[in-house]
Amino acid sequence: MKFSPEKLSIPDQRMKQFIDPEEIWNLIKNTKPDKKRVRDVIAKSLDKQRLTLEETAVLINSLGAGLADEIKQGARELKEKVYGNRIVLFAPLYIGNRCINNCQYCGFRVTNAEAIRKTLSDDEIVKEVEALEDNGQKRLVLVYGEHPDYSPEYIAHTVKIVYGVKKGHGEIRRVNINAAPLDIEGFRIVGESGIGTYQIFQETYHPEAYKWYHLGGKKRDYEYRLTALDRAQEAGIDDVGIGALFGLYDWRFEVMGLVRHANHLEACYNVGPHTISFPRIKDALSLNIDQKYQTGDEDFKKLVAILRLAVPYTGLILTARESPDVRREAMQYGVSQIDGGTKLELGSYSDTKNEKQNLNREQFKINDARSLAEVIDELLENDYLPSFCTSCYRMGRTGEHFMEFSVPGFIKRFCTPNAILTLSEYICDYAQGETVGKGWKAIEKNLEKLDAGVAQTTKEKIERIKLGERDLYF
Repeated sequence: MKFSPEKLSIPDQRMKQFIDPEEIWNLIKNTKPDKKRVRDVIAKSLDKQRLTLEETAVLINSLGAGLADEIKQGARELKEKVYGNRIVLFAPLYIGNRCINNCQYCGFRVTNAEAIRKTLSDDEIVKEVEALEDNGQKRLVLVYGEHPDYSPEYIAHTVKIVYGVKKGHGEIRRVNINAAPLDIEGFRIVGESGIGTYQIFQETYHPEAYKWYHLGGKKRDYEYRLTALDRAQEAGIDDVGIGALFGLYDWRFEVMGLVRHANHLEACYNVGPHTISFPRIKDALSLNIDQKYQTGDEDFKKLVAILRLAVPYTGLILTARESPDVRREAMQYGVSQIDGGTKLELGSYSDTKNEKQNLNREQFKINDARSLAEVIDELLENDYLPSFCTSCYRMGRTGEHFMEFSVPGFIKRFCTPNAILTLSEYICDYAQGETVGKGWKAIEKNLEKLDAGVAQTTKEKIERIKLGERDLYF
């Protein structure tokens, strides 16, 4: 169901600029919350209602004693209500780093003469995917620079290659995209290749700051990038991801921009973004940014909690830019997806001889270089349920239908059982050492949370997995 301005009796706001810096700053500067107001906003979120910009500003400005802790606790409770203890795992796969843009925070920018430019060949893509499958990955996000070589047709071509790679029990069941904005026809071409989420990060929502950092190329057009996911929706891609790069501008403004973007998509298309990403700027070759906007660890953890409360049904992605210690704590406050076993250098998953990060070949530096196996082992140790589930996307539970998460029992009927089944596959095919025992123990514990009938069916599917069947889901 697409947006109908006639039905709602409001002007059609699709594909129009929706960020008003003055409005956002007025809310940040003039919202003076007390404890009762903060608690009322947290209660609204725990009732699984999306917050307004003003309510988000209430949380941002809640600097009184103990209020930050109450916000974090509210975020913990909300995550448990909406997502349970599941953490979905994925890996990024960089396809090519050629780029026509001149972004001052990115190692891929066109003026960086030290960058080693490369686009993976079809055979190299196959080798990379095989290496990822050997580690147990089932979900990938393909990443491309912005360059004429990376046309919609080329992106669709690479998606089909990835889906076609099968090695042993390995297969990629969901391919997400992180690439440049397209026109409607371009999005349609990519969408028809069977992608999951199309991610486009605004980087900074402040128009003037955006100009400071984007000195050339198509990406310099703030409004074209801002409205890109409107065009994706018009093209039939109802599963989209937004994000901001924290450290380019004031973190409070960026949080408000993300919430405004989410609310805009929901108002216009009846569904908000599937995911929000909030990477912090890290080392990149010839980095050129204003250090005064660096986001400290405590503010970072708070903004994660605020985003969780502001958009209850939107997945939050915490990336390997963060250290294991920061990820370990921030994950409590509402994160639903993380990457594991991440390598950013093109061709590095299959190149076992080169384990050292090389910024000449990477977009930025990562701070959690642990293997997928190490990440999974720690998740199990900390009572999370690792998941590689992709069933919602293949069962059509996307877009507006994704809001079924609000239906009581959705987690117990679909999410937890599917996470258990994908973890069972991982244990049978890839887990080693103590992780095997930890994994089966976690499965037994989570089976106890399910309704009797669902638990019994899940157990039956687990036995079929042990006998060699794969890709069983609800």
